[in-house]
Amino acid sequence: MSAAPVAAPSSRTPSRTAPAPAPRTAGAPTATDPALVRRAVKAAALGNAMEWFDFGVYSYIAVTLGKVFFPSGNPTAQLLSTFGAFAAAFLVRPLGGMVFGPLGDRVGRQKVLAVTMIMMAAGTFAIGLIPSYATIGVWAPVLLLAARLVQGFSTGGEYAGASTFIAEYAPDRRRGFLGSWLEFGTLAGYIGGAGLVTLMTALLSDGDLTSWGWRIPFLIAGPMGIVGLYLRMRLEETPAFAAEVEKAETARVKVPLREMVTGQWRALLLCVGLVLVFNVTDYMLLSYMPSYLTSELKYDETHGLLVVLAVMALMMVVQPFAGALTDRVGRRPVIAAGCAGFLLLSVPALLLIREGSLLAVALGMGALGLLLVCFTASMPSALPALFPTRVRYGSLSIGFNVSVSLFGGTTPLVVTALIGATGNMMMPAYYMMAAAVVGGVAVWFMTESAGRPLPGSAPAVEAPAVEAPAVEAPVVESSAPGTHR
Repeated sequence: MSAAPVAAPSSRTPSRTAPAPAPRTAGAPTATDPALVRRAVKAAALGNAMEWFDFGVYSYIAVTLGKVFFPSGNPTAQLLSTFGAFAAAFLVRPLGGMVFGPLGDRVGRQKVLAVTMIMMAAGTFAIGLIPSYATIGVWAPVLLLAARLVQGFSTGGEYAGASTFIAEYAPDRRRGFLGSWLEFGTLAGYIGGAGLVTLMTALLSDGDLTSWGWRIPFLIAGPMGIVGLYLRMRLEETPAFAAEVEKAETARVKVPLREMVTGQWRALLLCVGLVLVFNVTDYMLLSYMPSYLTSELKYDETHGLLVVLAVMALMMVVQPFAGALTDRVGRRPVIAAGCAGFLLLSVPALLLIREGSLLAVALGMGALGLLLVCFTASMPSALPALFPTRVRYGSLSIGFNVSVSLFGGTTPLVVTALIGATGNMMMPAYYMMAAAVVGGVAVWFMTESAGRPLPGSAPAVEAPAVEAPAVEAPVVESSAPGTHR
């Protein structure tokens, strides 16, 4: 029998407008093997770590990449060209989601996640092998763009697949805690990438960094990909997907893409709204704020980066505890608290950051980081629960990647344009507040999923530890009457 549903907040949405909960399969509970669940979490989190390792490396070594891959003469044009190649990956993410998501619902999560791991590692590793513009001319930026497109296409199937994989393996009562380790991997990868670039910048001369040093972080992706692929290939298919396969006498029936969209339009709208507030605040804090500190506030670049890395380290410490909290009080209250926090505290936090002292910047960034944890700890378990097993991977891939591409990845560009158009340096705070309103509406209409089976799946419980049977020692009669030993 499944765990009792977590009570919704007192301000629950009116029953007339709230979407009805997706049907859930009542059946014998599925016992999950704790050792297998831990392996699944590690394998899924490592892929997310690799994605954000590349993100951190590419972001913080962009100036050097501009010198290597684009014609010399205009540093600004070089930097814009580098970020243009970076942004191109976001354009193909929805395409990757439309390919890998439905494929994951048809042939299995584990197979598709193995393919995305290979493609991500190959794309990142390939960047480290591309000759410079001085060596092969225009083919250098062309090959860089091609590698970025491979990365973006594979990423389109990564997050939705990894969160689905963990959610379908996890027992109902611990899905929030186990899912939170996916974003732990994100933070670890970003810190690893940005930290490695910072270390290399400090140890290498500009000439060495431009000549060969920049290749090292990208070449590291090769061994990381082999390890990740090994972990993923050792995993079995998720119990929820295996149960779906058993329902059919033969192979899985192909689910039309239209059904994944029109048949799930309410859940897709909720997904887009939740991912919007999650990614706008995420990209604002982790990607845009270092540039804001440097370009708008004239803050020292190294100190700004170190503050961001410290905030991410703080988030990593809090992340598993916040994930466990969502299992106790529910996903809705935690996400709602994050939305309310960004609505009320974005302006005070940015005012602290604009004050300029190291302490004020750290406090403002730390406050935003802790609010962001409300989303990073909740979303990996809340988003897969929006969709039934039959279309979970495909529908989540589409909704997640469309929202990221339209709203998350464009956040730095849009905010910079708004500041330029209005001259108002508080635009980052207002943008986060607007995202919080959209997220709050989505939370209002979403159904609580903590402690409940995933839609379309039987309840999942943790298998009890198997104790070795007690072995009775043989009784040996002693020569003395009435005694044993």
